[in-house]
Amino acid sequence: MIDSAELKKLLYADRQAAFFRLRGGYPIPLAGATWWAALGTMGYFVQDANSWNLLAFYASGLLFPLALLYARIFKIDFMHDKPAALDVLVPTFVSMLLFWPVAIAAFWSYPPLVPLVLAIGLSLHWPVIGWSYARTGIYVAHAVCRTIACFVLWNWWPSTRFTLLPFTVAAAYLLTVVAILISSSPRRQKASLQSVEVIHS
Repeated sequence: MIDSAELKKLLYADRQAAFFRLRGGYPIPLAGATWWAALGTMGYFVQDANSWNLLAFYASGLLFPLALLYARIFKIDFMHDKPAALDVLVPTFVSMLLFWPVAIAAFWSYPPLVPLVLAIGLSLHWPVIGWSYARTGIYVAHAVCRTIACFVLWNWWPSTRFTLLPFTVAAAYLLTVVAILISSSPRRQKASLQSVEVIHS
């Protein structure tokens, strides 16, 4: 029978292997960067807050198909990968989706609040995703920095709520993609495997 310490080691090894195998699932944040950049661009052409919000709501349905497209282009088959931590992802995404009633309530009562709700709400699952890849730091840093930056912009630069704020989220995604690619590079994978071998030797 495996004790808890050994089980933690095995689970960590599996999570880390998934991170390198899937390159941290970077097609998904790449899709997020594309979507938020499109929203920022729309902010310069759609002057009405309600129209921007409705476009953002409807266009959110494109996020996952766009991630699948990038996954196919870059040959990162995260849909058919079955790591040990996979079971945690469904409740994680379900809990993230619970922010939508807040976004809809903001749309009904104070439309300019919607960009901030979307910016924060769509980052709620990032810490758990980071844990599933054994790289909690990168993903938590993304969520925290993104939340702080958007909160500051929304409160103190209200004219940027539909333009610079979305572009800031897009930039956060792109920086995170770069961090993920660096951290999951073949050289880093080799160094990680060597360190594991040293620990077990």
